[in-house]
Amino acid sequence: MHELRNHLARITDINHAAAVLEWDQETYMPEGGAASRARQVATLRTLAHELLTSRETERALDAARPETDMDDDLVRIVRRDVKKATRVPSELVNAMSEAQGHAKGAWQKARATNTFRTFAPHLERIVDLSLEHAEALGYEDEPYDALLDIHEPDMKTRDVSATFAALKKELVPFVRDVAQDAASPGKTAPIDIVHGHFPHQAQWEFGLRVARDFGYDLTRGRQDHSAHPFSTTFSIDDVRITTRIDESFFNPGFFGTLHEAGHAMYEQGIDPALERTPLADGTSLGMHESQSRMWENQVGRSLPFWEHYMPAAREAFPGALADVSAEMMYRAVNRVEPSLIRVEADELTYNLHIMLRFELERAMLAGDVAIGDLPSAWNDRMESWLGIRPGTDAEGVLQDIHWSLGALGYFPTYALGNLMSAQLFEAMHRDVPDRDVHIRNGEFAPILAWLRRNVHVWGRRRSAVEILEATCGTGLVAAPWIRYVKAKYTS
Repeated sequence: MHELRNHLARITDINHAAAVLEWDQETYMPEGGAASRARQVATLRTLAHELLTSRETERALDAARPETDMDDDLVRIVRRDVKKATRVPSELVNAMSEAQGHAKGAWQKARATNTFRTFAPHLERIVDLSLEHAEALGYEDEPYDALLDIHEPDMKTRDVSATFAALKKELVPFVRDVAQDAASPGKTAPIDIVHGHFPHQAQWEFGLRVARDFGYDLTRGRQDHSAHPFSTTFSIDDVRITTRIDESFFNPGFFGTLHEAGHAMYEQGIDPALERTPLADGTSLGMHESQSRMWENQVGRSLPFWEHYMPAAREAFPGALADVSAEMMYRAVNRVEPSLIRVEADELTYNLHIMLRFELERAMLAGDVAIGDLPSAWNDRMESWLGIRPGTDAEGVLQDIHWSLGALGYFPTYALGNLMSAQLFEAMHRDVPDRDVHIRNGEFAPILAWLRRNVHVWGRRRSAVEILEATCGTGLVAAPWIRYVKAKYTS
C-alpha cells in the first residue's frame, strides 16, 4: 500500500498545482497571461493523466495489500478511475485543457463586452472535444451519458430526464399558484429590501462573518473576488472560495459566500487520512451541491436564521436595513419572481434554469442547435418557461462560466443537489430535533457535526446513493424537496 499511496500522492500534488494556477487565472492573473497559463495547466493536467494511466500505477495496484477498509476503498476506486482514464488519450486531455484555458479568457471578455460571437468559436471547440471525450469513454444511449457520469457517477441521462419531468409536474403549477396568491386582493408583496445601497466592504465582512459562524475555517481557507463565484481545493487544509459583489443588490454577494462556504466546509471535513489520495474529494457534484444549497437556502434563507442575524445586518447596513424586521427580510430573500440570472434565482424557479441548460447541452451535442443559434434558443426558452427574455447575451447565454471550462454534463447536478439537500436536512431533523432552535441561537456546530459524520468524512469512499441510503433510508427522490418548498411557501 505504501508504494501505491506514494504514487497517488504525486498525481494528487500535480493536480492541485494545476488548480492553484486555475485559481490565479480566475482571480489575480493579468489578462496577458491567458495563453501561457493555458499551456501551463495543460502540461500539468496531461502529466497527471499520463501518470494515472501508466504501467507504474498498474504495478502499484497489483502489489497493494489492503490492510483496512479504507485501503480496500482506495484500491477499488482508483481501479475504476484508471479504467476510465485509460480510455482517454493524453492528446485529448492536453487539447481539452488548452482549449479550456483559452475559452475561459474568451468567455470573460465576451461577457464583459456582451458579444457572444467572440466566444462562439471557443464553445464550438469545447463541444467537439466533449464529443470526442464521450466517444472515448463510451456510453449506452447518447453521448451525454458519458459526460454526466464524470460529474455524477452511474447517473443516466434518461434518469435525469425522468426526475426533471416529475419535478416539473409538481413545480410549475405550484409556482403559478404562489404567484397568483401573492397577486390576489388583500395580499402585500414582499418589500424589495434587497435592492438598495449595500457597501462593498460591509457585504464582504458580513458574509465572511456568517461563513465563519457556520464553520468555514479561514485558517485553512480564504475568500477572493471572481467574475463567477466558485470554490477550489488545494488540500484539505487549503480550500478557497470566491464571490462577486453588487453594491445595489444584497443577494449575489451574501448568498454567494454562503453557497461557496458550504462547498468548502465539505472539503475541509474530509477524513485527513485520505489526504493526497483520489478519495479526498466530494463523492459527486450532486452531493457537493447539496452542501452548498443547504447552507445557502435551508439555513441562510430560513426565518430562524434572520431572527438571529437581523440585528447584525441592521448594524452592517444602516442605510438599507435600519427599519427592517427579521420577518420582512425573510420574506424579501424568499421572494418568488422569475429572473434572468441563475445564481440570483429564488428557490422555486431555480430548477427551471437548470432544466433549460440541460436541454440546450443535449441539443448542442446532438447537433440540434447550432452554436451560432444558441443565444436565440436560450432566449426563446427563457421567455417560454419564465415569461422573461434576456436583453443581452451577458444576461442570457454568457452568464455562466461552466461551458468555457468544458463542463458539459455538469448543470443537472445543481438540481440533483437541491433534491439531496432536502433529503439530508429532513434526516438531520430526526437526529437533531432542535435544529431550528440552534439556528435561531446562531449555534451551527450541531448541524456541521451531523454533516461531518454522515457526509463529509467519507470523501469518495461512499457514493452519493450510499450516503443517502445510510442517512435517509432511500436513494434520490424529489418528495422531501417538494415537501420543504410547499411548507415554506404556503406558510
